[in-house]
Amino acid sequence: MPAPVLIADSIAEEGLRVLRGSSRIRTDVRTGLAEKDLIEAIPAYEGLVVRSATRVTRPVIEAASALRVIARAGTGVDNIDVEAATKKGIVVMNTPGGNTITTGEHTFAMIMALCRKIPVAYHLLKGGKWAKGELVGVELYGKTLGIVGLGKIGRVVAERALAFKMRVIAFDPYVTGEVGRKLGVEVLPLEEVYRQADVLTLHTPSTPETKRMVDASAIAKMKKGVLLVNCARGELVDEAALLEALKSGQVAGAALDVFEKEPLPPDHAFLKLDNVVVTPHLGAATKEAQVNVAVSVAQQVVEFFTDGVAHGAVNFPSVAAETLRVLQPYMTLGERIGKLQAQMFRGQVTDIHIEYSGLVAEAPTEPITAATLKGFFTPLLTDRVTDVNAPVIARERGIHVQDTRTKEAKDFVSLVTITVGNANDRLRVAGTLFGQKEPRLVRINDFELEAVPEGTILILENDDKPGVIGSVGATLGENGVNIARMANGRLAPGGRAIALYNIDASVSAALLDELARLPNIRSALQVRL
Repeated sequence: MPAPVLIADSIAEEGLRVLRGSSRIRTDVRTGLAEKDLIEAIPAYEGLVVRSATRVTRPVIEAASALRVIARAGTGVDNIDVEAATKKGIVVMNTPGGNTITTGEHTFAMIMALCRKIPVAYHLLKGGKWAKGELVGVELYGKTLGIVGLGKIGRVVAERALAFKMRVIAFDPYVTGEVGRKLGVEVLPLEEVYRQADVLTLHTPSTPETKRMVDASAIAKMKKGVLLVNCARGELVDEAALLEALKSGQVAGAALDVFEKEPLPPDHAFLKLDNVVVTPHLGAATKEAQVNVAVSVAQQVVEFFTDGVAHGAVNFPSVAAETLRVLQPYMTLGERIGKLQAQMFRGQVTDIHIEYSGLVAEAPTEPITAATLKGFFTPLLTDRVTDVNAPVIARERGIHVQDTRTKEAKDFVSLVTITVGNANDRLRVAGTLFGQKEPRLVRINDFELEAVPEGTILILENDDKPGVIGSVGATLGENGVNIARMANGRLAPGGRAIALYNIDASVSAALLDELARLPNIRSALQVRL
């Protein structure tokens, strides 16, 4: 059955054609839904596509019983409650590259408009006033442009500023000085960027750390008469502090495309100041950008429902389809080992350690770790567990998750060893792939064996004595339970042993108890994978 996907905001027709051309998706276009209407509609959908108008709030997400992915046609995800989506196991993705050029160009247009007082000049001249002497602007040549956030859009702005022979400085905690030098940009601490910039432009996402980063304290550190430009996120600027600075002259002018509250109220103080240039969130508003983001988001949604690839995901590791196909058997292996351990371990788990050995250690292992955690929590919780929310569940329960990699593999080309436990007890299970695709269990604690982790499995620990396997087979046969496969391991002849029986049907609690009472059986457990 095709996955139902709701298009809640208008996107370019080119993007709709991509979605409608996929046999894996059935699309419904319902734009302009109020929150209550979206809450009522969302249980029927596995995918949701939005732009900036629709707010995907916590109540919407809590009502989304089948939703697997929320895709934003645009750069940010500030209109989506990412935390709520992650806890619900829903992938959130955006299209960060689709409007890069457009937003960068708009930023530079805002800088030019502010420096040359173009909006004021336009309105005065349209009103019949030739105010040439009142409209002396500022030349960009030789001035210092400060960029906060040297990502894709910040780099587009930097390229254009360098073409105007400006000195460009930037702050970005993830960009090294060497990278900056290659771009022709001097990377400095944030306070130095504030202190030196003649024009300051913001290009960071809205996060708890960046919210209102430009407040009264930050403005006080800036050069007197600085020009401030914000085409990124309204939440980055404390508007009350900016208004005070505009009135005092600490900030000579501001060019703003985004605001703390949108749409901007018609009586807002910004609209009454001649030294403020405003546009109604037009950073991505070009024909080319609308087509780019629509096609990009459509392709990402199609790929997600076709291959399981989450390109542009903000809350889940994103890998290429080809890489995912290689990882998928390992993800299956990890998930099944996690399920096995959740049903085998008795006691509270405080830590989970996943060790990747051999060739698998050279791959991006984050999806395997997520799948392992999903497998571990699925038998323990009634709520839906996915690769997305499993790491969050672990953190919320105080379970320490660690993964290590080593390229050395002694017995297998690739080996995944997962250990769960607490300070007093441990359960270690190792698995590998046969033929690069068939999951196998090769170790449970100190027992070496070769077992197929699928279906219903009886796990019996016993003394290595003659007749044990026969008595188990006879008991199961008398109760109409067929054994599909069997794997066993022992520590030493006559010592402790373990046997895994893949059976065609589950056994009752009474039959499991009967097996546990057979001679030389130490314990009997049934797990479902």
